Amino acid sequence: MGKEAQPPTAAMEIDAETKWTAADQPVAKFSINVLQLLKSAQMQHGLRHGDYTRYRRYCTARLRRLYKSLKFTHGRGKYNKRAITEATVTDVRFLHLVLYTAERAWSHAMEKRQLPDEPSARQRIYLIGRLRKAVKWATLFSQLCSIKGDSRTSLEAEAYSSYMKGSLLFEQDKNWDTALVNFKSARAVYEELGKYGDLENQVLCRERVEELEPSIRYCMHKIGQSNLRTSDLLQIGEMEGPALDLFKAKLEAVMAEARTQQAASMTEFHWLGHRFPISNAKTRVSILKAQELEKDLHGATADTLSAEKKLAVFDKIFSAYHEARSCIRSDLVTAGNTENVKDELNGLDKAVSAVLGQRTMERNRLLIAVAKSKTTKPEELVRLYDLLLQNTSDLSDLVSSGRDQKPEEVALAEDCEVKSLAFRAERCFYLAKSYSLTGKRVEAYALYCRARTLAESALQKFQALGTTDPTAVKELKTLHEKCRSQSCIEHATGIMEEEKAPEQLWNKISNISLNGEKKVLLTQS
Repeated sequence: MGKEAQPPTAAMEIDAETKWTAADQPVAKFSINVLQLLKSAQMQHGLRHGDYTRYRRYCTARLRRLYKSLKFTHGRGKYNKRAITEATVTDVRFLHLVLYTAERAWSHAMEKRQLPDEPSARQRIYLIGRLRKAVKWATLFSQLCSIKGDSRTSLEAEAYSSYMKGSLLFEQDKNWDTALVNFKSARAVYEELGKYGDLENQVLCRERVEELEPSIRYCMHKIGQSNLRTSDLLQIGEMEGPALDLFKAKLEAVMAEARTQQAASMTEFHWLGHRFPISNAKTRVSILKAQELEKDLHGATADTLSAEKKLAVFDKIFSAYHEARSCIRSDLVTAGNTENVKDELNGLDKAVSAVLGQRTMERNRLLIAVAKSKTTKPEELVRLYDLLLQNTSDLSDLVSSGRDQKPEEVALAEDCEVKSLAFRAERCFYLAKSYSLTGKRVEAYALYCRARTLAESALQKFQALGTTDPTAVKELKTLHEKCRSQSCIEHATGIMEEEKAPEQLWNKISNISLNGEKKVLLTQS
């Protein structure tokens, strides 16, 4: 007998059960380690050095590759926008598209924020527009990840979106309480995620929490929930990280406003017994900025700064003094034939140039100290001492120029002369070292002796001037001893090499044959 036919109702039940099982199968969720992905891209493509232009270009190139690989282009001729929706996201690369679009808009805004001068009203409108676009794409990324991503990806996307919203409000200088909520929300997510995963992920999350902390404290300060002082803000500004760059820009704007108010009471520039009146407000602000930065180098906390940070401070000082000189020279052009005003401006220009020369010398001495702490070729140190000698000569010429020199100017010129002698001794020592490394014993010996003589002369002049720089005296005494020992070593090495020369020559000759083949001869008994 054949099989009995199943009733229609039973067949319908089986079919319905099959459909339900297929629909109930879990859909694979996409996974993106958002923070790790972005941190790697940012550090490799410009943001290690704060180059937002390079990072923006990378995002543009990355998006072009993603659109092409997904065959999701917007048409060759007429542009037809293709929206990314939940139904569109069939590949994790669609989520990458949205993320990098947000990053491109954000980096473009930060690029405008880092213009040499403050952004103009028009540029600021454009900057805010870019941040709004970044928020729009970051919000879409968060929404798509909540549906298409796994739980961790969804959390990271939410934190990313919160950070972007907070950044927009931060830049707009409004709704500080809402900005605070967004920054705190992002921080809470990263604090939680930092408890899990591998070590690299935990470190990245902790770094992100630290980067968000200054923005949170600043928002609390603005809404009156914190008694944060200006000095605390400056300390926070020393921290590093892309998430802090917007905070630093805001801090710089606040400090510039404070300097403008403080500069109103600054009427004179004091230098070596001279008092030069400052009438231009921009000149006052630039000089005040440079003087504030100088406190970081010569203040109580100077020893805690690394060499790299000190060099960065020097760069800012140079920029501020150059701005001041530019303003002074513009005033000189517009001064006309007013002799008194021109004399005052020329005097102020000379004073600012002299201070700039002193800071340049300090910076070059720091570069030499860094070079000595590493394995550096003697030729490089010779080059650095050449720069330092040129700086000393320029400063001495500047201070010595003009009439009616004050005792302070004469003392500075004499100090430059003695320091120049000490730098020449150091230069001569490293030049001798370079000759020694190439086996030129006679030249090295003569240069070590010359360096020793120069060090002796510099020590005598330092003692005659009654200098209060014990470090310079100690360095010269050490150099004198080094020159003495090295000259003895070169002399002894030269004699030994001269003694061995005939034997080495005989060994070479003994292997020579007229027919081109090596010939072994018995050595002399």
